[in-house]
Amino acid sequence: MATAVIVGNGQFPKKEYPLYLLESADYVICCDGAIDTYLRHFRGRNLRRPDVVVGDMDSLSKKTAERFRDIAVKIDEQETNDQSKAFHYILEHFPDVDTVHILGATGKREDHTVGNLSLLMEYAREMRGLNCERTVFVDIVSDWSTAFAITDSCTLDVGEGRSVSIICPDNSLNIKSEGLVWPTDNVVFDNLWQATLNRASADRISLTFSHPSIALIILN
Repeated sequence: MATAVIVGNGQFPKKEYPLYLLESADYVICCDGAIDTYLRHFRGRNLRRPDVVVGDMDSLSKKTAERFRDIAVKIDEQETNDQSKAFHYILEHFPDVDTVHILGATGKREDHTVGNLSLLMEYAREMRGLNCERTVFVDIVSDWSTAFAITDSCTLDVGEGRSVSIICPDNSLNIKSEGLVWPTDNVVFDNLWQATLNRASADRISLTFSHPSIALIILN
């Protein structure tokens, strides 16, 4: 199976891990104007040409649009943002991809950050709706954190002492936890902050859902 990286137009990573994900990916997809950011940060290095530039092209410079016209895919609809356009392009055109890392999805603008992180839950719902015909793991990786969504009970190897935040939009969901300093058993998810800023007390944490639902996990 293969790995794809989506490059957004948020804060471009500088640290070794996200850059390793980018440089080792089988496919690189840039969101619209993110191609300019991508080119700027890799100037003078052995630049890898992206496989596709996806978006409505409203923030792409004319010079760059001409240079990459052969791989530019314009999608005019405004019901989804460029990150989602890129993700759905991967699902439709790269059937061998089972892992998608999204870089540059956070930073610069808080509204974009919150929106892009919440979309991870939408993507997880889509995967669940495919009845397991195809499973694609999606995360957002920055210089500070890794975020991904879960839809049911699971066990995660995170490393003792690691910061763990759980964000859930379902106030009917109860999540029993093991391996966290502050158990989430009695948390009512009536606001996004309720189970954030926790910490792992063991290398492995277990989260048990009262029913299949959705939650965002952010590891710092």
